[in-house]
Amino acid sequence: MNDYKLPDSAHIGGVRLRVKEMERALQFYRDLLGFTAVRGEDNTVTLSDGQSPPIITLAEHPDAIPKPRRTTGLYHVAILTPDRPALGKVFKRLIESGYPFDGASDHVVSEALYLPDPDGNGLEIYRDRPRETWVLIQNQVQMDTKPLNVRSLLDDADSSAWTGIPAGTIIGHVHLHVSNLARAEAFYADLLGFDVMQRTYPGALFMAAGGYHHHLGTNTWAGAAPPPARSVGLDWFDLVVPGAADDLMRRIHAAGLPIGMDDSEAVLVHDHDGNYVRIVGE
Repeated sequence: MNDYKLPDSAHIGGVRLRVKEMERALQFYRDLLGFTAVRGEDNTVTLSDGQSPPIITLAEHPDAIPKPRRTTGLYHVAILTPDRPALGKVFKRLIESGYPFDGASDHVVSEALYLPDPDGNGLEIYRDRPRETWVLIQNQVQMDTKPLNVRSLLDDADSSAWTGIPAGTIIGHVHLHVSNLARAEAFYADLLGFDVMQRTYPGALFMAAGGYHHHLGTNTWAGAAPPPARSVGLDWFDLVVPGAADDLMRRIHAAGLPIGMDDSEAVLVHDHDGNYVRIVGE
């Protein structure tokens, strides 16, 4: 039995996404969603709420191709707004723009909107219900997928003038298509130290630190085939481990996993499907 756990303060930091055309992507992330965009080196742009550190990095790859639907890799990046009025405000702006949605759900612990970015990278934009309302049965958080009350959400929307993505917006979780749930659990729970928070969804596992409903979702709904190397999608996501990154790195070294480095010399490890995690201390 694994006795290692991530500290309660561990969370998802930023994500890096591959896109084909930067200007097309910025029309969505900057001009529509209202992120503050800062251009970097090597055809990258970072996105933030204008007050906090960046939470999304876009990396342009002009030769990129669409990610086939029935492949492993990114299912969605989940953008967490501070509260229900903030989510409603974003929802209203998207509706008024005519931007297409993939769906909208009430998950009991949260309310969520689903949509693709212009490259087909999956996004969830959501708000959490208060943690004291979440129900745990035998350490399993109770979630569901119900229709979202969109009229109520719009009625509660912040009615102030649009000035951009709400301050305090962060990445709440990342959800991945994987080829095998047992191997995903071995990597993310047994090695990296996430707790399994929900295992009763067919074909899915939800994992977290500190009792959150999930920082990471994994599912086998798309099959086991990997996407082509040139596909758009997820380059990596940050696992922020305040005060304990060295402990986690010792575990990774002891497990003999291959370790890479990005341009900032941050450590990258990957699961059995090639989904990269960047280990970040604070």
